[in-house]
Amino acid sequence: MIDLIPYLRGERSGRVFGITFDDGYENNLRNALPVLRRFGYTSTCYVVARQAGKTNVWDSKLGIPPAPLMSISQMQAWIDAGQEIGSHTLTHPDLRSTTKQDQRLEIIDSKLQLEAQLNQAGGVSNFCYPYGGFDKSAVDCAFEAGYATATTTIRGRCNIGTGRELLVLPRVLVSRTTTCLHLVLKCLTAYEDRRGKLSVTSPDI
Repeated sequence: MIDLIPYLRGERSGRVFGITFDDGYENNLRNALPVLRRFGYTSTCYVVARQAGKTNVWDSKLGIPPAPLMSISQMQAWIDAGQEIGSHTLTHPDLRSTTKQDQRLEIIDSKLQLEAQLNQAGGVSNFCYPYGGFDKSAVDCAFEAGYATATTTIRGRCNIGTGRELLVLPRVLVSRTTTCLHLVLKCLTAYEDRRGKLSVTSPDI
């Protein structure tokens, strides 16, 4: 996401894409990193600050088995390998159902905690809303925290924007069932845009 910012702001032009991973699973380090390094790609992994070295407890109510998350030392190894760590809150709540005070804690304090524990140039400047859920209050908190971007699960490709527009970025979903042809359609056509792109000029943000 750091590398994308000049394009998102319109300071550079070109057809580019970014790679993001949510939650900070250990298998990102084990399985994804070798592939990223092989092709010379960078990526951003959004981690849940208080769950470092633990498991995805927020998925237990869905019947999803626990999976190990990266520890702080593993996050640093990810950074040292040329990748980026972003914040995914402290505990992975749905921010739409939390108070403004709790939103500030989850969004702002997660940034501070990760910056205190990790050595990353430029600090932790990118954020991802858990479950893709946000409201005006959550966007306000992300703005107050000083994040450069924040991503959602709204489907679509990004356009040039400024300020708060960059705090509600859509993304293109790539799942285990996505074929090569499907990926080309998602990235190079309006396929994902038609699936529900957010108008970032909305007064709601």
